[in-house]
Amino acid sequence: MTLFVDISHSLGSFSLQAAFKADGGVTVLFGRSGSGKTSIMRIIAGLTRPDHGRIVLNDTVLFDAEKGVFIPRHRRRFGYVFQEARLFPHMTVSQNLSYGRWFAQKGERSKNSDRIIDMLGIGHLLTRRPAKLSGGEKQRVAIGRALLSAPRLLLMDEPLASLDDARKAEILPYLERLRDETDIPIIYVSHSVAEVARLASRVIVMRDGKVEATGSAVEVLSQPSAVQVDRREAGVLLEGKVESVSQSHRITVVALKTARLHVPSVSRAIGKSVRVHIPARDVMLAIAEPTGLSALNILEGRISRIGETSDGMVEVEVDCGGEAILSRITQLSRERLALETGKPVYAIIKTVALEP
Repeated sequence: MTLFVDISHSLGSFSLQAAFKADGGVTVLFGRSGSGKTSIMRIIAGLTRPDHGRIVLNDTVLFDAEKGVFIPRHRRRFGYVFQEARLFPHMTVSQNLSYGRWFAQKGERSKNSDRIIDMLGIGHLLTRRPAKLSGGEKQRVAIGRALLSAPRLLLMDEPLASLDDARKAEILPYLERLRDETDIPIIYVSHSVAEVARLASRVIVMRDGKVEATGSAVEVLSQPSAVQVDRREAGVLLEGKVESVSQSHRITVVALKTARLHVPSVSRAIGKSVRVHIPARDVMLAIAEPTGLSALNILEGRISRIGETSDGMVEVEVDCGGEAILSRITQLSRERLALETGKPVYAIIKTVALEP
């Protein structure tokens, strides 16, 4: 299923101009708050009618300003998950889910219900009311309600924004299952690099109401110069394959182009393609080969770029055999090590996170 969006719209003094294509999997609208991400979601959903442009889902024209076509939101058959779960407080979980089924076409109302409930791990919650649920549980129920409406497209507007880190860690595996086990395309709004690295198939980078960059998650996030919402979240996303797994040490070895990374995980099968997200803040640099360290990942390379940031930090890009590694260090550290473009260094990766 393919969604084409090419619209322009004015919201007071704010001008929105966006053109992109979203295929299957998870397409993330990524950018700072106020960049236009939610406005685009509302336009796709039919909650806002844009001034100009065209929106097409497969062969169905949802909006065409020139021809006067505008399919109302209730006929688009899209599921929408908001930042807040928005469950009906007087209903049980089962009743909230049944409300979603009511919007499905008659032949699909009972289809896949048990599989969706099992996939989201909410079977044991069916008799509870929302007041008795955690934040993560509420969002899983909200996702289930949206899925049980048998949507052609699922819109998720920062569904983890209101959750703390523990609840985010709880719900992310369910979002991965949703991506991998259903054929429903998802448009997902986020300003979190970690969420994008873990979930996105494709990334649309928004800035000041315009599309600044598009590409696969690896293409966008593997470029240290790519737009980042918060420079403190800067880093790279690399793609490799599981080479070996040590059950005793709970370590997975991921083979990249020329390097290998040791990752604290044993949940992936040998030969499986995986992503490795390496935050720049977790990479130290050395001008001599380090010894006597606990770090398992020490990559030899050469500085390819140095860039200063507005907060006085320095971002150093290191080419490690074709893999770009980004390190975020202080200006003082750069001066002490006399770091310049072309200088050989060692990148010491303190922690890495395996992203499926």
